[in-house]
Amino acid sequence: MTTSAPQPRTRHVAARPSQILQALGDNRRQADPCTIVILGAKGDLAKRKLLPAIYQLAKDKLLPAGCDVLGMARDPMDDDAFRRMMGDAVRASEEIPEFDEAVWRSLAARMHYTAGDFGDAAAYQRLAVRLEEIESRRNPFEPNRLFYLAVPPSVFPPIVRSLSESGLAPRLIDATQRPWYRIVIEKPFGTSLETARTLNRLVLELFSECQLYRIDHYLGKETVQSILVFRFANAIFEPIWSRQSVQHVQITAAETVGVGNRGRYYEEAGVVRDMFQNHLLQLLTLTAMEPPASMSADAVRDEKVKVLRSLRWLHDADIDAAAVRAQYKSYRDEPDVAKDSITPTYAAVRFYVDNWRWTGVPFFLRSGKKMARRASEIAVQFRDPPVLMFRQETREQIAPNVLTLRIQPNEGVSLSFEVKAPGAVYQLSRGIEVAPVAMDFMYKEAFGETNPSAYETLLLDVMLGDATLFTRSDEVEAAWKVVDPLINYWDKHPPSRMPSYAPGSWGPTDADHLVQAQGARWREPE
Repeated sequence: MTTSAPQPRTRHVAARPSQILQALGDNRRQADPCTIVILGAKGDLAKRKLLPAIYQLAKDKLLPAGCDVLGMARDPMDDDAFRRMMGDAVRASEEIPEFDEAVWRSLAARMHYTAGDFGDAAAYQRLAVRLEEIESRRNPFEPNRLFYLAVPPSVFPPIVRSLSESGLAPRLIDATQRPWYRIVIEKPFGTSLETARTLNRLVLELFSECQLYRIDHYLGKETVQSILVFRFANAIFEPIWSRQSVQHVQITAAETVGVGNRGRYYEEAGVVRDMFQNHLLQLLTLTAMEPPASMSADAVRDEKVKVLRSLRWLHDADIDAAAVRAQYKSYRDEPDVAKDSITPTYAAVRFYVDNWRWTGVPFFLRSGKKMARRASEIAVQFRDPPVLMFRQETREQIAPNVLTLRIQPNEGVSLSFEVKAPGAVYQLSRGIEVAPVAMDFMYKEAFGETNPSAYETLLLDVMLGDATLFTRSDEVEAAWKVVDPLINYWDKHPPSRMPSYAPGSWGPTDADHLVQAQGARWREPE
């Protein structure tokens, strides 16, 4: 149920990012001219996400005038063929609300391609020659370089070594140095704490932390970023945002699709590596963190790391009571999936944040494939009110207040509360009847246009040198410390019979028992 105001509503039409920046006048931040080098330019990520995001930035006049795109992949191809292939990808993209041929022609003229094997030193020499050709035509001369590793994690190490050894990306002293050289590394950043530490040691030997942008596209979503604003720009929530008022927190990331053609990857990753180590723990840190001293990248990331370090470790003796795993019933029939696979496609885990604000409050995290509905949300359930003044029948009707932050879809915020059900006469025998209602805010209704894609936001932030939405080395390792014990325990203790759940459901019944043991029940996301 949604409450409605008696007066007519005023519809607010959203401004695209370019309009917002224009309104800021001369104080707005401008990205430096640069060359975006996409390593793995013929891959799915480049065609589905990166090029549509770059096109939309150009359309919104957020792409610097002196910005070029240089793609690199193994297959030989000339610039024109690369432009045609990327043009087809952008036109077919669901990320583009309306294609503008004039914008594309202008962008395509600045797109280039070079072929090469990522393990071949000569390929990086050819890449250097192309970069020098492109940069020499830029006026003013700005040899800034953004290297995007749109490649499988297995080739991260040889690529970063080659970028350093070839001189394509020299190490910088700090973020103020010009020209700048920045490296974007896709998730997963490692497959365990040990591998994440190894990769961190390698990249930090070659580059400064200020040059590294470990990307998690979840953090680029407008609604995820809005969590900070919602929490810290509204004074009414701070006094109740703690163990004194909150009974528990639920964080859900549910998908309706199965693994599809990603069976080989998923067999190695599973739901914990794929969703918990990055997406869900990021949402937990944003929910539980203390107010940062400023909105600078390091101040925000410092507070997130404190939350991760405060998470109670999962010990072997506690895991069976604190975590549930399962597979959707048709998972073993998917391509490249073992017929006896025990890889979980669903998991639910109870965490505790052992600090002054949150001690004793359970945080329930769950994620799964082939679920009833596609939804990502954070639901903060408050404690039951002391309603002793009401009759027993009335007390049983009263539900606790819930504040829901919807990440996707139907992005917005909802707050449920109790009201008296309409009735002219109070009947002593029946008592007061109460009913739950919700104040519901939706971004689409309030601001009109759709939000920019996560990759638009993140690519622009890299060009601006803003690392707030990217994970730092200590943050990556702290997250792996949280999930490693769970992964290792499940690897060492395979189930005699893998729990399953029906596609289109909300998961196994064991997950219901997990929250019921804490006096709670799972919400069904809207």
